Amino acid sequence: MEKLTAKELNALISLLDDTDMEVKSHVRDRIIALGSDIIPLLEKKWEDSFNPEIQKEIEELVHFLQFDLVKHRLKDWKKSPDQDLLTGLWILNTYQYPDLEFEKLNADMHQIYFEVWTAFRNDLQPHEQVRIINGVLFNQLRFSANTKNFHSPGNSMLSNVIDTKRGNPISLAAIYLLVGKKLGLPIYGVNLPNLFVLTYKSKDITFYINAFNKGLVFSRQDISNYLEHLKIESREEYFEPCSSEDIVARFLRNMVVAFEKLGEVEKVEEVKELLAIVSP
Repeated sequence: MEKLTAKELNALISLLDDTDMEVKSHVRDRIIALGSDIIPLLEKKWEDSFNPEIQKEIEELVHFLQFDLVKHRLKDWKKSPDQDLLTGLWILNTYQYPDLEFEKLNADMHQIYFEVWTAFRNDLQPHEQVRIINGVLFNQLRFSANTKNFHSPGNSMLSNVIDTKRGNPISLAAIYLLVGKKLGLPIYGVNLPNLFVLTYKSKDITFYINAFNKGLVFSRQDISNYLEHLKIESREEYFEPCSSEDIVARFLRNMVVAFEKLGEVEKVEEVKELLAIVSP
């Protein structure tokens, strides 16, 4: 990245409200070329400026740079061999909350895991283990379905779900899944039409868990009945574990719907760009 003195940056920013569009365009390109490291300086300039035109230009530049960073991180995540789920969800989270540090989200998730771990016992049968997880997550920590604001974009932001204890089927399932994985349990996501659930799947036993309904346990037959009720043709993928990539793509599709319902056209287009990175 090219280095700029404070004086040079001031001079550049002062040209953002230039009436000559060619000058303005050149200045924008020059600032964008500096990359996301320039964001704190731009934010400081925004605070110091009393010119609403320049402030608006700075806001647009900051958003462009932040969105560019999200896209780069998501491309790197997509190429990463392990596709760590928490990292993927943190990247999506930074679309709405650019200042959120991964360490903060990781620490919050670890605290939830710790609460479950202190009540957990490895010597119990799978159904009993799930009952303990349900008790901690839904009774003690009071996570629950956000039925009032089902289509809120906040339901797809893990930090927001942790803070409010309200989420949609996939965000509640993601928290459950991350805790289960850390406990060493064979718990995976299952991509059902209109509903995201979990499966506990070992060589000896398979059953399903609905995190949106306080961890309700159900069977393969229940999924068949559900599909039949929706008049959807049964496919094997509706019973099998899905990948972290599938989960992140589903989060993004939920975000598209959420922003569509709010009429946020630009955000809809941006989230579709992110979705194209994960699921071309």
